Formats: sequence, C-alpha cells, structure tokens
Amino acid sequence: MINFGEWLPDQPDFSNTGVVEAKNVVPASSGYRSLNGFEPYSGAATGTILGLYSVKASDGSGSIFAGDSTKLYEFDTTDSSLTDISKVGGYTLDSSIGERWRFVNYGDYVIAAGGIGESIQKFHTGTDAIYSDLSASAPKADFVAVVREFVWTANVDSGSGRVPWRCQWSGFDDITSWTVGSDQSDFQDTMDCGAITGLVGGEYATVLMERAIVRATYTGPPLIWQFDKVETARGCKIAGSVCNVGHNVFYLADDGFMMFDGQQSTAIGAEKIDAFFQLDHDSSYKHLMTATTDPQSKLAIWSYVSTSSTNGRPDKLLIYNYFLRKWSIAEIAADLLSPLFTAGYTLEGLDTISTSIETLPASMDSALYKGGQYLFGGAFGDKIHTFTGAPITGTITTGEAGVSMGQHSIITRIYPHHEGGTVDMSVGLRGTPTDTVAFQAGGSTNADGFVPFRAADRYHRVKMTISGDWSFAHGIDIEARKVGRR
Repeated sequence: MINFGEWLPDQPDFSNTGVVEAKNVVPASSGYRSLNGFEPYSGAATGTILGLYSVKASDGSGSIFAGDSTKLYEFDTTDSSLTDISKVGGYTLDSSIGERWRFVNYGDYVIAAGGIGESIQKFHTGTDAIYSDLSASAPKADFVAVVREFVWTANVDSGSGRVPWRCQWSGFDDITSWTVGSDQSDFQDTMDCGAITGLVGGEYATVLMERAIVRATYTGPPLIWQFDKVETARGCKIAGSVCNVGHNVFYLADDGFMMFDGQQSTAIGAEKIDAFFQLDHDSSYKHLMTATTDPQSKLAIWSYVSTSSTNGRPDKLLIYNYFLRKWSIAEIAADLLSPLFTAGYTLEGLDTISTSIETLPASMDSALYKGGQYLFGGAFGDKIHTFTGAPITGTITTGEAGVSMGQHSIITRIYPHHEGGTVDMSVGLRGTPTDTVAFQAGGSTNADGFVPFRAADRYHRVKMTISGDWSFAHGIDIEARKVGRR
C-alpha cells in the first residue's frame, strides 16, 4: 500500500515523498483524519466577534465570554444568546488596526484587554452583572497574561501615549494594584527589539518582540524580575500568529513558522509549508490572523486571509500536529479560533441552533450540549462556532511518479483504503515535467473494491476526494503496467 505521507507543498511535485495536497483533513500518524464542519453555537452579537474566552468553575461548569468592537458578552445557557455585560458606555475597538479582545482569568475574575483605546476590564464570575474598569492606575494594553501571582500587560499606554516595547505588571497577588514601585508593581522597557507582538504567561513570562524573544523570570525584591534576551536571531512577525501549549510557543517569524520552548526557537515549517504560506497569505490583511491550540488533538491552528479570498476575510486554516510534526490545510472561514469549555444547553436553548432535532449540528449526546465539556471552536461573523458539524469533504493528492522510468505506463486499477464515507478517485497525468497536469476521473469503487482506469502517460499522481461520514484515509494501492516508448 502507498501510505498517504505528510503534506509537503514546498517540495517539487515529482518524487515528492509526501502528498502535494491535504485539504480539509487533519494529519495523523499513518494518513489523515476527517475534519468536522464549523457550525454556529450561539446567537448573534452586535458585530463581528473580536475575542472569545472560556473558563471552567470549581463545580465543573463552563462559562463563555466574547466581545465585539462595542460590547462584551456572556453566553446565556437558557437560550444560547450572547448577553451584553459591557460596562456603562460600552467600547470602541478599532478592528482595522488589529485591535481585539484578549482574555485571562485570575481566580474568579475574568480580565479583558482591548488595546490602547480601552481600559482593562474585570468581571467577577458569579458576582458581577457587568464588566468594570480593572483599576484607575492600570495601563491600557494590547496584551495581557497571568505570570505567577501577577497580571502582566504589554505594548501599553500608561497615560502618556503608547509605549510598544513596554511590559507592566500588577502588584503581588493584587490585580487592582498598579502603582509603579508599590507592592512589586513596576514596568520594564526593552527598546532595541521593536514592538512587543505577543505575551505568554505561566511560571515565567515569554515576551515576543519584532526582533527578539525575551524571558522574564521572577526573582523577588529588589529586582522582582530578571529579563533575558533568549532569542535574538528572529522575532515574531505577526501578533495574531502567537499561540501556545504550556511554555511551547508557536509564532510566525520573518523566516517562517517557529516553536519556542523557553530556550530557543525551532523551525517547524522550513522546507514544508513556509514557501507555500508566503505565496498564499495576503499580507495586507495580516492583522486578521488568529491562532490557537487544541491540546486534546495536539494541534496548533492558524486562520488567515489567503490571496484567493474574495472578501478580505480569513478563509483558510493551517493545521499543525505538533506531536507528529505534520501539516494540513482547510478551506474554512473563521474570524477567530479558540478552545472552549461549553456552557450547558437547556432543551429550550437548542431552539436557537435549530428548531428541528433532525437538523441539529451534532447528536443529542454530543459534548456540544453538555456544560463544562471541552470543545474546539472559534467565531465567524457575529456568532460563536464549534467544530462539531459533519465531516467535511477532504482531498488528498499523492506526489508524482513515473511508474516505468522513461516509458509511458497505464494505471488500470486503484484500490483506496479509508474508513467510512465515499471516495471519488482521479489520476493526474502529464508527459513532461513542463506540461500542465490533466486529471482523468475514475469515480467511486466498484463491488470488488477498486476503481477501474485506463490512465496512460509518463507521469502519474492520484487524487482521493472523500466525503460523507468518513473518519480516516490511509492510502492507496495501484495496478499499472508499462506500455512502451513514444
């Protein structure tokens, strides 16, 4: 059997040891898994959702928070609507320059930063009815994170204009204490590495900048934090490209996709997808890129605007399995990606998704409707979405090979190996490396489990299109013979 190898669009089609196309699929160890459809989960916000966050309470229940350019919301479990819990007066985020809501939680508090045009917001779950300003002395910020017992902000305005290379943090175990020099609250400027483009918390702070990555380690008074430039060969190119699993941080640099492990960066897209992405990404919409991780599936995923987008909105997903170090791509429109802990649906609340049980996006026992269950999702337009729909149609195309060196060959049978669904097979043909590939359709498998062909030429590649309720695509077997020279 010819196993479907990893997607390697940066390599030549001829003698490609992987596959030249892996669309609407998820990388697996010996082939590709299906990708579920991106389906609505909530009612509508006022505008395009610019931030999404989920927290899990001590009792196991989940709460979902979202925000658009003018409001902040909480998902309502009774009717699946998005309830406006904005502070009085609302907000004015400017999405055209990349402003979006970024959330963290500190204990029972949800904290939201919306850029330098908005005061940082706080919401005490189970107590507050609306958001309020975190503190009069807190800066406005593009980025927010929790590092040990501190709330950190980066790329800030502390009251006298934006300082894009500044980090500022709260007092020790006090999210409302921001007076510099008091209670260990302070700031740090790193002025020779460009603007800060990302901030990741945890036991230490990872500060991604345009030309470096800085790590801040807690030392206690009097220095409080020790700042080290641990990566100086490159920095983060696009703020929306940053996502992480623990202290493994994924980001896009000038020389491609990287993973930073706290000590150094490793190239994860070189000679695989970096060159493809540079050609496919419409950089005029780089501020619309978003990224997140799905730890359960061991995936890092980026949503971006491609050069084939007809409306200037994100239309593709790059999918990276960081355990297998394999990639795939999906043609799915998603303005935002985020993992979720679901809030429980009532039977009445299901009406907001569909008025008919038969047309619900998932079965009634799905985790989609259970409170506190992990789901992978995001947002498209003014609604929260989840990847809980039926499997979407996937396409996998092998690399090209000459079945008989220097001679024409004819493929007579293809045996597809897959689990579930229906396949449609075709063979790509060309006579010289400069010819345009012409695909010859063969259709679905017959009663004997193969697709008959009479596909003759010097170079061949095989395309599998798999649809319906499928779960796995392994590879193919072919029968071929040489037919002589011409």
